[in-house]
Amino acid sequence: MKKKRLAVFLVVLWVLMSGIAWAVDLGMITGGRKGTYFQFGLNMMELSKQYGFNLSVYNSRGSVENVYAVYKRPRTQMGIVQSDVLAFVLKVKTDKTLKRIARKTKMIFPLYNEEIHLLGKEQLLSFDDLEGKRVAIGKEGSGTYLTSMLLFEVSGIKPGKTVPLGTEQALDQLKAGKIDAMFYVAGLPVKLFSESITGSEGLHLIPITNKSITEFYPMADIPANTYAWQGAPIHTVAVKAVLVSFDFRRNNCDHVGRFAGMVYDNLDWLKQNGHPKWKNVDLDYPLKGWSQYDCVKKYLHTVSGEEQMAPMEKNPLLKAIKEIL
Repeated sequence: MKKKRLAVFLVVLWVLMSGIAWAVDLGMITGGRKGTYFQFGLNMMELSKQYGFNLSVYNSRGSVENVYAVYKRPRTQMGIVQSDVLAFVLKVKTDKTLKRIARKTKMIFPLYNEEIHLLGKEQLLSFDDLEGKRVAIGKEGSGTYLTSMLLFEVSGIKPGKTVPLGTEQALDQLKAGKIDAMFYVAGLPVKLFSESITGSEGLHLIPITNKSITEFYPMADIPANTYAWQGAPIHTVAVKAVLVSFDFRRNNCDHVGRFAGMVYDNLDWLKQNGHPKWKNVDLDYPLKGWSQYDCVKKYLHTVSGEEQMAPMEKNPLLKAIKEIL
């Protein structure tokens, strides 16, 4: 009889141990492979391996694609988007799908300010000099694309031609003289600008100080020598990068909440081992117009260890173990 009980106990123990070993599969959509979003995703993927998560990090065209992907794409529970993209979605009242996306898209954490980089020919001295010029505004579907359009709308500046190009292609065309300037919205330092500009191309960062824009977007600076070819600090504006999820209650609430708790508790690790922009992350920053996903809230600010455990109820499994031992 005792041998039979021991066999049952070993089977139960094996099942429990197997369950602990199974990783939780999650997906996160980010941005281009040389952008800050993608690097942040890789940092969280590396951290999450230590805590039983199997995080897949997907590259993308950026925020506009990401908002829809978190809503629609399988195995994509999280995404990083720009706050002005979220604000734009909230203002759209006519489309039923966008109304549902706006209602059900939930903030996990605010991350960091994304500086708006405006790179162009040396003779362009300010944002207002883009009047009548050929300007790359980001690939269609990216956050840069939407932000660029909003900047022109807010300022009243009319470029001669807007060209929807990805960042690498835009930089190539700028070097070749086919366009006059390009936008890129990303947390500094931008890897592409560090690696692919030498300072001999006749290009520089253009300040964005237009009064109408600075009333709409928070002001920011690109410090001197952020890039080897950039001497003086540059005044610009910024948007906030935000980690979001979609409020699918049935399957992902607890998984996303536990993942968020892991990130929150290990922010110091990410600051020490991740992209330099992690040092500017404040996970408790009160982002205007957005409240935190309640599935996340319940996993934050909890005490660890035995203090958070309720007294164990009468458990037949525990009783069986005691009888065997």
